Amino acid sequence: MSESSFAKRQSRLARRAGTPPPRMDFAALARRAVAFFRRPPVAVASAGLLVLLSAGLFVAVLGDPRAGLPSARVDLKREAAVERVPTGMEAFTVGADAAWLDLGADPDALGTEAVITLPDGASVSGSGEGITAPRLAATSPLPRAPIEGLSRPGPAGPLPVISADGRTPAEAYARPFRANGKPRVALIVGGLGLNATTTRAAIERLPPEITLSFVPYADDLQAWIDLARAHGHEVMIEIPMEPTGYPDNDPGPYTLLADGGPDDVASKLPWLLGRATGYFGVTNYLGDRFMTSDAAFGSMLGTLRTHGLAFIDDGQARRRPGAWSRASADRVIDETQTPVAIMGQLNAVEAMAKQRGDALGTGFSYPVTVEAVARWAAGLEARGLQLAPASAMTRRPGR
Repeated sequence: MSESSFAKRQSRLARRAGTPPPRMDFAALARRAVAFFRRPPVAVASAGLLVLLSAGLFVAVLGDPRAGLPSARVDLKREAAVERVPTGMEAFTVGADAAWLDLGADPDALGTEAVITLPDGASVSGSGEGITAPRLAATSPLPRAPIEGLSRPGPAGPLPVISADGRTPAEAYARPFRANGKPRVALIVGGLGLNATTTRAAIERLPPEITLSFVPYADDLQAWIDLARAHGHEVMIEIPMEPTGYPDNDPGPYTLLADGGPDDVASKLPWLLGRATGYFGVTNYLGDRFMTSDAAFGSMLGTLRTHGLAFIDDGQARRRPGAWSRASADRVIDETQTPVAIMGQLNAVEAMAKQRGDALGTGFSYPVTVEAVARWAAGLEARGLQLAPASAMTRRPGR
């Protein structure tokens, strides 16, 4: 930059610096402010702000005007996030070569974090989500009930009887079975008849060798039993028995009571047995207290024996003889309703069968149970086991 240019610029800056600032026209500003606040939206907003500022000033100077009124304080806590139950794709994925891990050794150690997956992409959930195991064609139907000579009229419906030629309902209504020399595993899925969706899923998606157990209070019970037998399933009726905590824990109006003795059994059992035909035996629903009564429990077993019926319990009455034929379950597979826990119990049933030749499990018709059992049963033969109906596990007293 030349000296002349620098001098001119410096001269301009000096003149500007020496110029006094323009005078403020306060009257014009006041007129503009009045015009601005006269606008309707601005006036309303300004009035509201003035009210809020006045109230705040009032509280700050004089205190809370509601200080003398009753008040309550509630501590609000954010609910902890509920751990999502894994779907089948997440719960069943370890690859085709390890689809079934050997978790039976310590089923109590299983948690919901473990991951087991089937290569076919099963959808298993403990939260009641849909069942995706494929439907099975009804290829081995059982004879339609009632079979002639195996029932007589009762006070509430047909009662099972031993026929004149010695046939029993325990034999005639059981699914035929022929052992092939492999270790045998059997399963009973119960609680059926109350929920139409899960009942139909158990009938249509479980292999026919799985035994199905129905609640006597179910509507259209005979229709459900007929459908189950048409798909090849042998069936049982659940007998409600007094549990600990009764009557707060109440299995229904026809519950057999521990203190009722033979008279209570004689008055209620005919109604329970007369609800339908076509079942080969009965099982208990609850009943830990009832089973401690020798008089009541013994009377029930004696009645079942005269009717030619089998009795299979969930493991609570092990080594208690009676009925025409008997068995006790070795495992309840779904006391914990997660895919991993159920698979652990099913693997334990397998291990027991391989060790001693046979094993019997029982479970409830939770969607997760039906799904897991359907997937588990499909691979039994490849794992060197034979799936058997529960009737094949029963034994006659003294045999």
